[in-house]
Amino acid sequence: MRKFFVWILALAFLALPAMAETPRFTPEEYPRVDGSTATLPLSYALMSASTGVSPEEAKQAIQHSKTTEAFYELVDGRRDLLLVYAPSQDAYDYAADNGVELEIEPIGLDALVFLINDGNPITSLTHQQILDIYTGKTTNWKDVGGNDLDIVAYQRVENSGSQVMMRAQVMQGTQMADAPTELRPGLMDELVNEIASYRNTENAIGYSVYYYVHNMYIQDSIKLLEINGVAPSNETIASGEYPYGQEFYAVIRKDAPENAPERLLFQWLVTPEGQALVESAGYVPVGTDSAA
Repeated sequence: MRKFFVWILALAFLALPAMAETPRFTPEEYPRVDGSTATLPLSYALMSASTGVSPEEAKQAIQHSKTTEAFYELVDGRRDLLLVYAPSQDAYDYAADNGVELEIEPIGLDALVFLINDGNPITSLTHQQILDIYTGKTTNWKDVGGNDLDIVAYQRVENSGSQVMMRAQVMQGTQMADAPTELRPGLMDELVNEIASYRNTENAIGYSVYYYVHNMYIQDSIKLLEINGVAPSNETIASGEYPYGQEFYAVIRKDAPENAPERLLFQWLVTPEGQALVESAGYVPVGTDSAA
């Protein structure tokens, strides 16, 4: 799995020489970047593009503190640039309370996906079936065409990027059923591991970000569900056919100087060259009709 992850970074790095317009900095000049777990490969590729360091060197230099926490770091002046999914409202409130204005630009597309153990015969659920599961209305797999087993519905902790996506894309104001602490993993890989575990064969369902489970943390014993008959892929996310797509963003403080490295990178990421970098790292760029 580690080799595959480094391979993704290397492909992005190999694509860099054609990007002549990339802002250039020394590693010491490079801005303090933070963001979501699922944007780490893009963060590594961006540092490689602008400083010339190798993907492995970028991997050693970059750390992300996760979605909502990254916004706090930016507001507090400890970070300069975010590559991030939508945070909880708390993050925006924190910025407003501290008198910090943010500039936010969409730079790519991803999606919320639902995963189950590959021992479960179900391959597809409708939006309504997902909603019924997570409101507690449906509690047995036989009610959605599966075996006679109780549904173990995992959630994420509040303020995590995938929990924010779940509430916005699926629940849309409908109250989720309460879940005990053991069904709310704090980390994305913990949720994937629980779904993949032999202890939960056929029973468990959870959700994550498509890029993370498809490119970063791959487990052979899970499968991604079709929603309304549409499987998640770069193509169906780009076209909007898959229903739970969402933009992710570059974010800086509005008071960042015009020639500051973070502002130069923020502006570059939405150029054709910047979007090519996003795509070369395996993401779906914004404003495209198809993906690699």
